[in-house]
This record gives sequence, structure tokens and C-alpha cells, in this order.
Amino acid sequence: MKKLTLIRWLVVVALLGAVLAFFALGLQHQFSLEALKARQHDLDAYRQAHPGLLAAGFFLVYVAFAALSLPAATLLTLAAGAVFGLLEGTVLVSFASSIGATLAFLASRFVLGEAVQKRFGKRLETINEGMRREGALYLFSLRLVPLFPFFVVNLVMGLTKLPVRTFYWVSQVGMLAATVVYVNAGTQLASLHSLSGIASPKVLGSFALLGVFPLLARWIVARVKARRVYARWPRPKRFDRNLVVIGAGSAGLVSAYIAATVRAKVTLIEKQAMGGDCLNTGCVPSKALIHAARLAAQARGAARAGVQVGEVRVDFRAVMEQVQQAVETVAPHDSVARYRGLGVDVQQGHARIVSPWIVELDGKPISTRAIVIASGAEPFVPPIAGIGEVDYLTSDNLWQLRELPPRLLVMGGGPIGCELAQAFARLGSQVTQVEAFERMLLREDDEVSAFVQARLAADGVDVRCGHKAVAVERDGDQPVLVCEAAGGRVRLPFDRLLVAVGRKPRTAGFGLEELGIPAARTVETDAYLATLYPNIYACGDVAGPYQFTHTAAHQAWYASVNALFGQFRRFRADYSVIPAVTFVDPEVARVGLNEREATEQGIAHEVTRYGLDELDRAITEDLASGFVKVLTAPGKDRILGVTIVGQHAGETLAEFVLAMRHGLGLNKILGTIHAYPTWAEANKYAAGQWKKAHAPERVLGWLARYHAWRRR
Repeated sequence: MKKLTLIRWLVVVALLGAVLAFFALGLQHQFSLEALKARQHDLDAYRQAHPGLLAAGFFLVYVAFAALSLPAATLLTLAAGAVFGLLEGTVLVSFASSIGATLAFLASRFVLGEAVQKRFGKRLETINEGMRREGALYLFSLRLVPLFPFFVVNLVMGLTKLPVRTFYWVSQVGMLAATVVYVNAGTQLASLHSLSGIASPKVLGSFALLGVFPLLARWIVARVKARRVYARWPRPKRFDRNLVVIGAGSAGLVSAYIAATVRAKVTLIEKQAMGGDCLNTGCVPSKALIHAARLAAQARGAARAGVQVGEVRVDFRAVMEQVQQAVETVAPHDSVARYRGLGVDVQQGHARIVSPWIVELDGKPISTRAIVIASGAEPFVPPIAGIGEVDYLTSDNLWQLRELPPRLLVMGGGPIGCELAQAFARLGSQVTQVEAFERMLLREDDEVSAFVQARLAADGVDVRCGHKAVAVERDGDQPVLVCEAAGGRVRLPFDRLLVAVGRKPRTAGFGLEELGIPAARTVETDAYLATLYPNIYACGDVAGPYQFTHTAAHQAWYASVNALFGQFRRFRADYSVIPAVTFVDPEVARVGLNEREATEQGIAHEVTRYGLDELDRAITEDLASGFVKVLTAPGKDRILGVTIVGQHAGETLAEFVLAMRHGLGLNKILGTIHAYPTWAEANKYAAGQWKKAHAPERVLGWLARYHAWRRR
């Protein structure tokens, strides 16, 4: 092992020595276009006398330059055209560059490959699997479309598990087109005798080829990929639809709406209720329930403001009926009638993709140029022993309740679990909430988790962090949840169990397995939301990485536009500014990075914090708790992220979302008039805190002296 390490160090020293010698001896100046032109006559003469020797010498020099990753490959390729002509120059460069690249690949693997795999093995599992499955095509794309310098590709690929043989032949084939273009340019440069020669048609044509080549290469790569994935599927001669959308939740509705707006013929297929989870079992009913719970809490606290309301009674059945009424009131916005009126062919039934261009609706085939999968997500129920023996609740069936559970046990400390635990406690249930980790809301900063946990406790929730649920058992007729905790096993009795530990994408039953579309957790998509098949897209909860209604609608724009117009231009999905709100009371809202994420990612930042206990509007409403926390780039007012904890945090956050989306800093917010007294003033005061911390003390010192002089 020590001997192998010593050899690695010797290789590193030799390579670095060769590179340093190249620059130390000033050889880089010998490999310039001017130097090539100056020696062109001598090279032509030497070639006439010793053609084989010059070719062999050039070949070895090119291999060495490519292996050492020295910055002269482009010039040498042009020189090959100038000295040897198109055919011989192309052959020499093609083999020399491939051999040199392979040597660099092997050196990188020998020196660093094992260490990188050992240190980052788990993180590289996905990359290694991808290289095993698609490594050749991926390398071919990089060779054909030079997004990165070839020497970078050589070194990075050496750190993967791509076979050497594959690397060589793909490099040989993939670099051939670019080699021909550059060698051809070299043949034309060789004919230049004056500046006026630059305007000759042949030279201009060569440079035009250099510009067009990346676009042409990108098209070729796309065609190769498409030909490969579509090979076993017969393509219809004509299509019934431009687009078929599977799922009528937020993502599916927006996709269909956009398609109809641009006059495409679109079919929207939904098996269950229009509006998806958000309307029927998620956003709308939960916020209606939270509203009722907040009113109950406000009524109980009204005495603090001198308002006596007596004993607060909750009619739970009436609450749930009102929740249902809210759903029914919103439902027409997402109804079949509305979307058919917009020009969408809405169909109720089960959709199954049987080929890249055929979707079966309850067995009836519909041919379509493009497909958008927007099938959403469903509650995840962990495989805990005995859980199937109790009539547990989830965010799907919770809304059927008409009797308030005396003792409700909530599994999960994420946003859904926290929102519902607080709501039911305020409505009168005795709520116990268990979370396997040591704090609630793991994605938030520690102080946010602590703040929310304290508020839940103040509302009567028995919060048990560090309690991992392992089984559901019975003590006689009494169901209990068994948890593992620091002090041993804990048994928690309950009347109803609410499982709120997360949601999983709906990927089964749509034909993805038969088409080979990867969907281990979410449907795997590229930056444009395309799946393995360039005409099949996925968006919303089924695609991730976020499970927000507003993000689903955001993704739907990219998916539908790329599906309909991708042959002309495609758009990368933009996740740079994504707001999120947890609707506990008070709310938790954030956008961009929080302090924990910035620290974990090693991103330099400053933190500005403004407490809402200083905000006049918060004081007048007896809601003076919470804060605004802004992360900025060091010494600058550029906003990296914002977290707000307090009443109306979701609405207050909107100003920061707008600022980040359009590159506005804290100085712009500080210079904006905010109505008084409003919650939004907190944003201005936070900006003022930042400004105060960055006050120019030296200038202020000089101003103090100036004013003192003026008082004399």
C-alpha cells in the first residue's frame, strides 16, 4: 500500500514538473498562432523532406500535450490542418487526442480515483449507477457538445467508474466531428497571406462552421438519444392530441390551461375528483379547519383585551361541515365545466401510458405528441407493526370525521403534523404529537423549531420529540402507540391515530414501469422536466423536489411549454426563489436559504434579525412574538434568504420573494414607503437593522466633527 502511494506521488510530481517546465521555459509562447504562421514555411519544407518523421513527431507532441492537459490543443489542431491538410491532419489529431485523453483519464484515476470513491462513495452511488447505465452516451454528449473543456472531461471522468475501453472509443468517435471542423479551419488559415484574406468565402465558411457546430452537435445528441429510447416503439402516423395531461391537481390543471390557451388540442384525465389533493384533502380543507381553530383560540384569549365571551364551545360537526362547504365553494374554479369551457377535453377515468405516444383511457387509446404526468402524491404510511389493525387517519380521510377525537395521537413533526396537532388541540382534543427526531420542523432553523414547539405546548399539545414509533398494540380494547425514546420504550394510548409523516409520489399504475421511466421515489426528470422520453414530462408532487401547490403550478408552465414548443426552444425549470409557509399559529414562512442551510453548505452570510415585539401593529393586536431573520451576502444588501415567524408571515414574506426574484436588495426595501401601522413594516425595519449595522462609521465621525465646527 505504501509503495502504491509512493508511486502515486511520483506520478503527481512528474506531471506537475512537466507542466511547470512548460511554462517556466516559456514554451507557451512557441505555441501561438503568430509562431505557427512564422514557422509555416519551414514546416512545409521539412514535411517535403521528412514527411513520416514530422508526422510521428507531431503525433507524439499532441499526445503529450493532451495527456498533460496543456493549453495548446486548439492551436495544434489548427496546425495539423495548416501543415498536413484535412485528411492526414484529421487522422493524426483524432488518434493523438484520443490516446492523450485516455492517458490523462488513467492518470486521474490512478492518482485520485480510489481516494475520491472511498471518501464520497455514498454520495457518488447515483453517479456511478448513472455512468454504468448511460456513461457512454453521457460522455458522447460532452464530447459532441463541448460544454466543458476536453481536459476537464478527461480528468473528471477518471474519477468515475467508466470503463477505460468505453472512454477511449467514445472519445474517438465523439471528438471526430469537432476535429474535422477545427482541422478544416486550419487548412484555410494556412492560405492566409494578408488581412484581406480573412474575408475569403472559405475562411468565413470555416469560422461559421465553428459557430454552428455546437448547435448541430446538440441536435445530433438529441436525435441519438431519441432514436435510442424510441427504438422499440411504433410511432403513429398522425396524432389525436397535441398534449395529454394525467392528473387534475394544481400541476395538471395549469398544464391543461396553458395548452388550451395556445390553442393546442389537449386532453386532461383525472380518475378521482377535479382539483386534486390541494382542493379536496389538502390546502383548502386544512386552512378552513385551521381558521376555525384560530377563532376558538382567539375567543378564549379575548378576555386579555377586555372582551368577555364566556365559555367557548366547539361544535365539531358544524366545523367539519363548514370545512366541506369551503371545499364546495372553491370547487367550481377547478371543475370539469370550467375547463371544458376553456377548451380542454376533460375525461374522467384511469390513464395508462402504453407507449411514448399512446395513453389508454380505461383501455381506449389516445395518440398524442406529448404527455405531462401530474399524478400528485399521497400520504406515506410507515410499515409499523400493527398499524394496519387500527382505523388510522391520514390527510386523505381525516375530513370524513364528524366527532372530535377525545385523545388524538399525531405521528410526525413536519408541517402537516404541526398544523393539524395545533388545530385539533384548539378545537378540544387532547393531542399527543410524536416525532422521531430531536426537534420539530427539521428543515427550519433550531430557533424556529423551538418557537413552534413552545407554541404547540402552550395550546395544550403534548409534544414528544425523540420518540420513534415502532408498533401499534392493544391493552385490552385500548390501542397504544409504542415508541422508542431515550429512557426506554414508551406506550402512548389514543382514541384516534393521525399519520402525518410525509407524502409519497403516485407513480404506480400509469405504465411507467413498462416504459422503463425511472421512478424509484419521484419520476426522474431532467432540468427541463422531461423524463427518459423527450416528449413525456412530469411536474408537481410526482416529480419533486418540492411538494407545494404553488411550485406544482410553477413547474407546470415549464412542462407544458417545453412539451408543446420544445422543438424550437426549451426552458430550464427555475427553483431559485421558492417560498414556503407552515400554517401553524403564528405562521412560519421562508424563502431562499435559512441560517442552518447556509452554514451546512459553507455559504458566507450575515444575519439580520428584527423582533416583532418591537412592531407597533403586533403590539396593538397583542401578537408581539416572532421575528424576521434575513440572510445577506457579507457586506452587501443582496438577500440570500428570509425566515419570518409571526402573524401573517406568509403575506409578509411576499415582499422579500419579489425582491429576491428581481434582484432587489435591502436598500430598496428600506427606501420603500410602507403604510403605518402594518405587519409589512417589519420588512422595512429589518432592512433598517441591516443598514444600521453597515453604517459608514468613519464618514459619520467626520460628519460629527463638521457639525461641531458649525456650532462654534
